[in-house]
Amino acid sequence: MPRVLIVEDDLDVRRAVQLGLRHQGHEVFAVETGEEGLEQLHPFRPDVVVLDLMLPGMSGLDVCRRIRDRDQVPIIMVTARGDDVDVVVGLETGADDYVVKPVQARVLDARIRAVLRRQDASLPDGTRPRAETHGELVVDRAGLVVTHRGEPVTLAPSELRLLLTLSASPGQVFSRQQLLEAVWEHSYHGDIRLVDACVKRLRNKLGEGRNPRYVQTVRGFGYRFGTS
Repeated sequence: MPRVLIVEDDLDVRRAVQLGLRHQGHEVFAVETGEEGLEQLHPFRPDVVVLDLMLPGMSGLDVCRRIRDRDQVPIIMVTARGDDVDVVVGLETGADDYVVKPVQARVLDARIRAVLRRQDASLPDGTRPRAETHGELVVDRAGLVVTHRGEPVTLAPSELRLLLTLSASPGQVFSRQQLLEAVWEHSYHGDIRLVDACVKRLRNKLGEGRNPRYVQTVRGFGYRFGTS
């Protein structure tokens, strides 16, 4: 039974989401503030955090940053409006996905199950070696371990899945829509900002500069994994 930690200050929304997710088979713990959410990370050990962006006191963005400093648990951000700036900032801060209020339990349940599937991110390809070396980057598909210059790289589920998808076919150009469907299991074109934000986070963790070696942009088309 997946454990879901809800951080939501609106009592009616919190109760509705809590009841809806319990009905979908999740174990749910709901809190009102970001501070309470951080306190419950260790004792509750959630599989997913559903985090409201607009919280009293500590903001949802600050909570997201604090979580990412200590944990790679998947985070689904909830926003009261589909404002591009709010969504992009939240995604670049470390959220794996987002939903816009009013939240429907079945939609949130689908997003939760999708993000949990990304934790089991290995791609079925028995012909590929256990560990692939790409310059200074080593990708262990079986162990789901990534190292760069001999140092482990800690990746959130969506970041790992994105890297595995791109590196499985070096040189192949993937459109944002293709990556959205492969990594996030979404089909709505408006969600392609998920891809761009995740690419930015992945590049930062790999120490990529202005001319990325691994996750390369093909202008007007999408992204590819560099072969050089």
